Amino acid sequence: MNRSPNMSWRARDDLASRPWRGRVRDYDLFKEVTIGFIVVSLITIGLVVILGSPDEPSVTLKNWSTSQPIDFATTATAELGGTSDTAGYGPPYNRTVGATQSLGPLDLQSLSGVRIPIDTAKLFIIDPLQTLPKVPSAVADWAAASAAQKASWTTNYAKALAADKGSTLPTSSGDFGPVPALIASLTAMARSGALDGALATAGGFYNQNYTPAILFLGDGTYFQNLAADQHLTGDQWGMMNETGNFPGQSWLWLFSFFYQIEPFASAPNADLVIVLMMAALTILLALLPFIPGLRTIPKWIPLHRLVWRDYYKHQRPDAIDSSRAGRQ
Repeated sequence: MNRSPNMSWRARDDLASRPWRGRVRDYDLFKEVTIGFIVVSLITIGLVVILGSPDEPSVTLKNWSTSQPIDFATTATAELGGTSDTAGYGPPYNRTVGATQSLGPLDLQSLSGVRIPIDTAKLFIIDPLQTLPKVPSAVADWAAASAAQKASWTTNYAKALAADKGSTLPTSSGDFGPVPALIASLTAMARSGALDGALATAGGFYNQNYTPAILFLGDGTYFQNLAADQHLTGDQWGMMNETGNFPGQSWLWLFSFFYQIEPFASAPNADLVIVLMMAALTILLALLPFIPGLRTIPKWIPLHRLVWRDYYKHQRPDAIDSSRAGRQ
């Protein structure tokens, strides 16, 4: 094909406009479909059976209350007293002052506001107990007490639980008010499996909202210890792992990387800083074709020529000249 002398150098050099000069071979569509769907499927199933991550059973409040009753009771007492991590988390759950992560004047967590208001005593303890056929009398005693009295009861009972080295709830007397009765009733409810259902349907019969149960579990040490045993915590690169230390979301390695190094590992606002860094890197990647200097890196490091080496082998001047001579 003759090219116009007025055609620009860029157009003449456009790879997409050049005719293919590489090798040509027959294409069997049926064979391609067979390999693509049947062979690859069998290979995938085989790899899943051999290398697939284990199907761990769900972590439930029933398991927790049965295997570690003291930790369950301690966490429930903290929820009653409003001293748990969830109670002091800040937005979107509550308005705890100073709980948010910020970077100078930037406070992204507060921008969302309190969209999921959570009263831990009401959501995790009182409301579930009120769903029982026979509501414990301790619920009314708790509701009638002042805020100061409630705080005193939960503080005293939390100290008794901390001093208890066994696996049963404290039986010693003290200024605990209705707290022991509330915790005992909640423990029994959890061991029966009813507490899992009560929290999952807190927003209505068909509302399968597992946020309350997950927050409750996260406030104790039982769930955290399970995560550590499975190498899933932040300092174990857990963001990119699955249970059993199987590799999971490898594309999250960059997020996990920053949590392993200083100053991010010990920074109180590490989440915010790392999110902002990743946002900046993502924008940089999206704008890469428009940034002079960076966009020419592929020309400096021509890895694409290694991938498409067959094509570029036939684009050498000597190969093109010999091809033209053969056609003449």
